[in-house]
Amino acid sequence: MKEPFLAAVPVLERLETAGFEAYFVGGAVRDFLLNKEINDVDIATSATPEEVKQIFSKTVDIGIEHGTVLVLYQNLAYEITTFRSEAEYENFRRPKEVAFIRSLSEDLQRRDFTMNAIAMDKDGNLIDPFQGNLAIINQVIQTVGNAENRFQEDALRMMRAVRFVGQLSFKIEEETLNALIEMVHLLEHIAVERKQTEFDKLLSGVNRKQALELILQTNMYHYLPGLSNQEEAIKLVLEYEIERLTSREMWALLIFSLKVEKKEIEEFLRGWRIPLKEIREIQLILHYLNKRFETSWSSYDLYTATKDIFVSSEILYLVINGIVGSDTIHHYTRLYESLPIKERSEMDLTGTDLMAWFNKSGGPWVKELLLKAEQAILDGRVTNSKKIIKEWLMECNHN
Repeated sequence: MKEPFLAAVPVLERLETAGFEAYFVGGAVRDFLLNKEINDVDIATSATPEEVKQIFSKTVDIGIEHGTVLVLYQNLAYEITTFRSEAEYENFRRPKEVAFIRSLSEDLQRRDFTMNAIAMDKDGNLIDPFQGNLAIINQVIQTVGNAENRFQEDALRMMRAVRFVGQLSFKIEEETLNALIEMVHLLEHIAVERKQTEFDKLLSGVNRKQALELILQTNMYHYLPGLSNQEEAIKLVLEYEIERLTSREMWALLIFSLKVEKKEIEEFLRGWRIPLKEIREIQLILHYLNKRFETSWSSYDLYTATKDIFVSSEILYLVINGIVGSDTIHHYTRLYESLPIKERSEMDLTGTDLMAWFNKSGGPWVKELLLKAEQAILDGRVTNSKKIIKEWLMECNHN
């Protein structure tokens, strides 16, 4: 066993000392068995939320109606959830009722896939009633029990299955895949925000190409915002070497392939409930990508784009054009790093300076001269020194 499990062992021991069962569960156990990095651990226990709160002095009710209490222990936070069973589901997403139980096997039985239905005790022993470890060894995604029932309970599990294909490079077991194809229409009942979370993880997965192929194969795309009837555009994305792209670059490539008009990009991304900051970044990537198709990067474009954006735009330019082994990213990065300024605030010039030098009140002319000086500094025509900039502007103005 390794961290962060080791740090959490005393939490399990406290619960056991109080007379309850306690185990590590869920994705952390799966990732441990896959030898992947683990960020945090989830704990399941036979103790009810109230009993958990009696054992630990610092707790926060974060989902107590579903049996989850956040425990703060030795400066770390742990989500501890009571074993539970779930009654009939509503809207193909949420259980109508949650009953707290004392049985670990019943709790594991309600989970989505066998690889996520493994528990581990404080000594590293596995409790694996549904052969989830075997599924991990065989790299198979299989539901716990009847697949149609699992997907009808929570339709988002279908997107999770495809997302895990992208992230883990596993295959979906045949009966599970058949049920997914049969039940995929239930995704129309799922909130866009939840679809976006899964799709974003899918786009950043190492095996995203096969995951996107599954989205086509299962007709899942019909139930995703802005992608219904866009089979050809998705196929176009699959023609590119997309393995090296970030999820943000994947969004930009998808929009490029869909041929979304510039004025409609924001609407498309808002339809996916993408945060506004990310929307603006994707718009910038596409803006500079379109400029890149017309010309090489100028110093001023590198400066206005900023490093993060121009690198993404250049990567997309190379991918779309099928250019492999190019050194342009390093070349333009070196050019960017050599720029005399990286943002306007680094200019040794302000609007106040200009108004004082020319003895004029503010107006559009201030912005125009600031831009003129900015471009001259970036082009190397003027040194970024207040005195030299003043002499140059006075000479320009005189001429």
